[in-house]
This record gives sequence, structure tokens and C-alpha cells, in this order.
Amino acid sequence: MINSTQVSYFKLAAYFDTGVFKYFYFVTVMCLYIFILSANVLLIVVICMNRSLHEPMYLFLCSLFVNELYGSTGLFPSLLVQILSDIHTVSAPFCYLQIFCVYSYGSIEFLNLAIMSYDRYLAICYPLQYNTLMTFNKVAIFIAVIWLPPILVNFFTLPLIVPLQRCGNIINKVYCDNYSVVKLACYDTTVNNIYGLIVTAFSVFGPLILIIYTYLKILKVCFSGSKQTRQKAVSTCTPHLASLLNFSFGACFEILQSRFNMSSVPNILRIFLSLYFLTCPPIVNPLMYGLKLSKIRVTCKSLISNVGY
Repeated sequence: MINSTQVSYFKLAAYFDTGVFKYFYFVTVMCLYIFILSANVLLIVVICMNRSLHEPMYLFLCSLFVNELYGSTGLFPSLLVQILSDIHTVSAPFCYLQIFCVYSYGSIEFLNLAIMSYDRYLAICYPLQYNTLMTFNKVAIFIAVIWLPPILVNFFTLPLIVPLQRCGNIINKVYCDNYSVVKLACYDTTVNNIYGLIVTAFSVFGPLILIIYTYLKILKVCFSGSKQTRQKAVSTCTPHLASLLNFSFGACFEILQSRFNMSSVPNILRIFLSLYFLTCPPIVNPLMYGLKLSKIRVTCKSLISNVGY
């Protein structure tokens, strides 16, 4: 039996031998990570440096792009190391750090998208009162609400999982996750499971209720409003809805995979889907918002052309 004092590392068992192709996978993942860093940093700089973009919608987008950097940095460096390694192990402290980063990233992402839907609701349903309802101070409070609760909740999750006495150290994934580590415990983990379900419920259903409510209100205004109102709703809500559906698909699979037996799903597909919510939003969101929102697109073109000269 392996107890808690003996488990100084975990084995990531989802990796398999790829032979010489590991260099191809390494370069591919490296290119994706460089693109994520470049695209998200570019948009953060554009929003921060341009005063015309210091509006609530763009400040919430800036928060979203910062979170994309945070979440991808919690995954990609480790993924790159493991791809080249012949022994897929990770130290226990780094594993706990990765759990904290991955779970706080997911909570922040969904909460950020929920606050963005509320901002669109105010802009579309109350255009005349929008500047009064969404002041700079309120934006600062909303951004604090987006970041602080998920960080604190996930920080206080660590004391529940770190001291667990374990009977094994094999995690059947390509990165560390909370439930996989808890399942290795030698004794009853009811408290951990209940706490995990409560946190998951609040992290998912709290933002989800806000998103559903705001979009029902937006749809009501669109059906009863003018053509101009509908065009404004479509232009600003389309990228948000695409981001929401993209992230929700990956997060939903990850939640299901952590709680249910997915052994019937092919290993390659399981790996791809488990990585989806950590890799696709950081790639897709900057592309989508950078191309779809004209103010960001024009400013990016201007900045790139100025750098070129």
C-alpha cells in the first residue's frame, strides 16, 4: 500500500508511445501555444492601450483574454514536457498546482461569459440607461467577482485533497485533475465528493441561470424591437454565444468524464475532448472577437501596420 507520505509523484497513464511522431506533436503543440500567447497578448495590449476601447464590453473581453493565457499556461508547458518525456510522471506539488490552475480557469471562464451576457442584456434592453447602470466602478467590481471567488474556492479545495492517504499514484489522463486524485484515496472521501459536487453546481448553475435569464430578455426585446435593435443584438451576441457554446461543450464532457466511466470511448477521443476546454477557447476566442468586432479589428490592423513600419 502506498500512503500519503510515499506518494511524491503521480503517473499520467493516458500518454502512449508515439515513436518519432512525438517531435511532430511537440512542434504542433508548441505552435498552438505560441499562437495563443501572441493572439491573446495582442488583444490585451490593444484594449489596454486604446482609450476608445475602455468600455465595459471590451474590459470584460480583456479579462477573458487574460484568463485564456492563465488556463493555457496551466496546461501547455506541462504538456510539452510530457510529450518529449519517456516517463510520464509529475511531482505531487506540481500536480496540485495544475489542479488549482485548471479548475480556477474553468470557473473564471464561465463566470466571465455570464457577466458578459449580463452586460449585453443591459446594452440592448436599456441602451439609454446603460452608461449609468454599467459605470467603471461597477465594471471593476464585476471583474473582481469574476476572479476572486473561483480563486478562493479552488485554493480552499487543496487542503481537502493534499493530505489524503492514497493507495496508488496512477492518473488516467494527460494532466492532473481533482477527481482523479481523490479516487486514489484509501479511505472514504464522501466529504470531498460532496464538496466537489456543491462547488461544481454553484460554478455551473449560478452563471447558467444568469445567462439563460439575460438571453431570454434579449430575445424578447429583439422580437418586439426595431430592425436596428435586432442588428445590434446579432452583431454583439453572436461571438459571445459562439464562445459560450464552445467552452460549454468541452467543460460538459470534462465534468461527465470525471464523474462517470468513459472507458467505452476511444482513448484518443477521450484525450482530445478532455483537452478541448483548455485548448480551443484560448485559440478560438481571440480569433473570433478580433475578426468579428470592428473596433478591435481596425485597431489591431493599425497597430500591426505601425509595427511593420
